[in-house]
Amino acid sequence: MDLLTPAEELEDTATARLRFDVPLLAGRLADAVDHLEARPGTADLPVGLFGASTGAAAALVAAAERPGRVAAVVSRGGRPDLAGDALDQVTAPVLLVVGGDDEPVLGLNRQAARRLPAVHRLHVVPGATHLFPEPGALEEVTGAAADWFREHLTDRRRPAG
Repeated sequence: MDLLTPAEELEDTATARLRFDVPLLAGRLADAVDHLEARPGTADLPVGLFGASTGAAAALVAAAERPGRVAAVVSRGGRPDLAGDALDQVTAPVLLVVGGDDEPVLGLNRQAARRLPAVHRLHVVPGATHLFPEPGALEEVTGAAADWFREHLTDRRRPAG
């Protein structure tokens, strides 16, 4: 889902300001999680959050704010460091996927991983850069994310009857 409205997207294209407004983005994700919980068809389903770049920080903040609801988080080339003190409160399992040649972001992910109290793993895609444009890199990201969600998203629905 897009976390910015079309008008905000236009503004952000010009200013790059809103993409770094982690509290705004995290609040919208938390609202989406609450919306899912309020709907009969999704209330008992586990929630997984996938965020890229600053969206990863927003996903981590939302997971910290909804500890009983968010069951897993995947960060792709993300900036988990921008989640700040929320990192220390994340209880959902977290997968951090980073390109091996994206050295600045790799370092930031290593620092953030040390702060995560939850189950977490750093998955480094060898030879990949920030946006994973190299042949096969996005496929590896997709596979790692899918495996993480399969492992950590359990069906919380109760049997009928």
